[in-house]
Amino acid sequence: MSEVESYYVALFDSTSAALLAEKLLKEKGIPFKIIPVPRHISSDCGVCIRFFSVEKEKVKNTLKDKVDVQEILPL
Repeated sequence: MSEVESYYVALFDSTSAALLAEKLLKEKGIPFKIIPVPRHISSDCGVCIRFFSVEKEKVKNTLKDKVDVQEILPL
């Protein structure tokens, strides 16, 4: 990984929403990883989806109107 690559995380209200997001992102071939929510970030759900910052718009468009995303934050 180069120093210029950065990440965002998508936070969800429930684990089921995170799992639905995982399914949708896999179908679109968008690279991501499910990780525990970092301690410095508060969330009702224990997992979040981490993805490269360059994928932010693709992620937002893929999940829009399909999954309730609590927040998308830089990591």
